Amino acid sequence: MNHPLRPRATGRVTLSDVAQLAGVSPITVSRALRGERAVAPDLVAKVRAAADTLGYVPNPAARALASGQSSHVAVLIPMLSNALFVDLLEALQQTLRQAGFQTLIGITHYDPSEEESLLREQLLHRPAGLIVTGLERHDTTRQLIAQSGVPCVHLMTTEAPQGAHCVGFSQMDAGRDMACHLISKGYRRIAFAAAQLDPRTLQRLQGWRSALQEAGLYDEVLEWLNPAPSSLGLGARMFEQIMGQTPPVDAIFFCNDDLAQGALLAAMRTGVAVPQRVAIAGFNDLTGSDRDRKS
Repeated sequence: MNHPLRPRATGRVTLSDVAQLAGVSPITVSRALRGERAVAPDLVAKVRAAADTLGYVPNPAARALASGQSSHVAVLIPMLSNALFVDLLEALQQTLRQAGFQTLIGITHYDPSEEESLLREQLLHRPAGLIVTGLERHDTTRQLIAQSGVPCVHLMTTEAPQGAHCVGFSQMDAGRDMACHLISKGYRRIAFAAAQLDPRTLQRLQGWRSALQEAGLYDEVLEWLNPAPSSLGLGARMFEQIMGQTPPVDAIFFCNDDLAQGALLAAMRTGVAVPQRVAIAGFNDLTGSDRDRKS
């Protein structure tokens, strides 16, 4: 026979154990720990004291099965080596925790097949919501999302189909605006340097290209595209390659800030004046690229 204050043979303290110690029903324990207003404050305190005494940790999976509701939100992002997605996850977790949700994170590595596999695994946990990056994925994955009945938000885009929820901006418009800004400053040989070549990078390329074409400044040799992962080192190498081009460029739009930061380091090392000799523009506002607002 189990001791009233001792966990079951599995070693896990159950809701019933807490109820027995607190002298209430299991449903009262459940309601008290969920913070329902219908439970009196003194009873909530009693239940929480019993839970603390026993070291009770709620089982979210069991709660989801019993109630049909989950406290988890599944988040699928491409990678963690890009600080942009690290900042994104921190903001998501902070916001979701304040609302009573936990994040269930999956890293897709820009691989649609891996995204599909991760989504299938996460749907087994019956998440309360889905947060995915962009719109480019397998048709099977789209069907999984649609048929799951789970609310889904698409990040970093505004081109989602009608009825879909999205948070972001137009990557194409952003690329176009950057090119137009450089043109307005008098630059005429504006290179576009990109790595990773994910769909959002290519959309910015399209925006940059359209702006230069309309201004009569487009030249395909100004496109420097490298499928390797974005990094400071790659940015430095791309900068040195671009600066060897003839006729010379007078501005470079790097698709990510780490590339631009690497280019600035290479410019310092080789004695190239920025922006007098060449202007350097980055993207994504990563740490280290923000300007001192007091200067």
